[in-house]
Amino acid sequence: MGRERRPHIGIFGRRNNGKSTLINFLAGQDIAIVSDVAGTTTDPVKKTFEITGFGPVILIDTAGIDDTGELGQKRINKTNQTIKIIDLAILVITKNTFGNFELGLIDLFNKQNVPFITVHSKEDIEILKLQTADLLKQHGSKDILHFSNNNANIEPIVKSIKTTIPESAYTTPSLLGDLISYGDIVLLITPIDIEAPEGRMILPQVQAIRDILDNDAVCIVLKEREVDAFLRKTGITPNLVVTDSQVFLKAGASIPSDIPFTSFSIMLAHFKGNFNAYLKGTPKISELLDGDKVLLLESCTHHSSCDDIGRVKIPRWISNFTGKKLEFIVTAGLDEIPGDITDYALLIQCGGCMITPKQLGNRLQPAIDAGIPVTNYGMAIAYVQGIYNRAVAPFAKIEDTKSDYL
Repeated sequence: MGRERRPHIGIFGRRNNGKSTLINFLAGQDIAIVSDVAGTTTDPVKKTFEITGFGPVILIDTAGIDDTGELGQKRINKTNQTIKIIDLAILVITKNTFGNFELGLIDLFNKQNVPFITVHSKEDIEILKLQTADLLKQHGSKDILHFSNNNANIEPIVKSIKTTIPESAYTTPSLLGDLISYGDIVLLITPIDIEAPEGRMILPQVQAIRDILDNDAVCIVLKEREVDAFLRKTGITPNLVVTDSQVFLKAGASIPSDIPFTSFSIMLAHFKGNFNAYLKGTPKISELLDGDKVLLLESCTHHSSCDDIGRVKIPRWISNFTGKKLEFIVTAGLDEIPGDITDYALLIQCGGCMITPKQLGNRLQPAIDAGIPVTNYGMAIAYVQGIYNRAVAPFAKIEDTKSDYL
């Protein structure tokens, strides 16, 4: 399972409350620096942790919510940003201290629909009072647990994590299961170009292969140059074809129009994106005007090639299609979006193979709330290359797969 498919659990609280100690005990190793000096943890620290009988999760240790100074405020901002990417929060308090800092965190948890449990740390110094526990329950804590270095029994905490974390964080729906059946033949068209990683395949291709096998179907993988010869020599008629979006036109010309046809990026858009919002937003490409800003969201960080899909190809294709002078801005990873969301006329999200559905959803929601159209790499490419209806038809159930925009 890739890191993007693992539940993310964030540990929050004031400085020197024992957050790093807790994550070290949970992980069973020293992954976070522990010190009596307040503010030892600066940037969020991530560690994979295997919960027996549950599976792997990502633990995230964060800086203290009560940090001070200009640098401290930057650390707090990083802590607050972490809430957008987690599935469960652990609020760490000590000495029965519960005030505005904790209430602020709980407010952010609620805004992001993140359930939380509370751990009262350093129980060897001061035990949890009944009134503090009642206060936490009143503010929505799903569970309240005790922790001490002298009696570091983490089993109750692990049990609470297993019972509190949302099911959607660890269930894995099928990528293609609603399109294929037992024995179906699925053809994957995977170009090997300058952007292909050396000696391996990109994650969506690997995920598609595994998903096809999990659905008891037959997977055939080849490059775009071999499609015509393969179909001619074998006489095989695939039940579904999934291609790299960058070779839509070549692949689309090779595959008969009556065979369902889509791309890896559109597959991911349906799997973890807001597909209906993409369907509504993609045609807005035709309404772009001179001077409009278009934001491209890459969810991973990588070295850009001279013909990078997000930084070079998509801007070129959209500019040629619209005939407009547009400004394209690219942001990578889960960095803050530059400027105000209303500065942009369109957002284009990558497939998001390296982030969770929750992280991707939180990335797009401000634009959707503001009425800014959103689309995805594969759907945008299909639209400007005149193959949009056919490419989204397997998921959108569009009947007229022959209509064309060019």
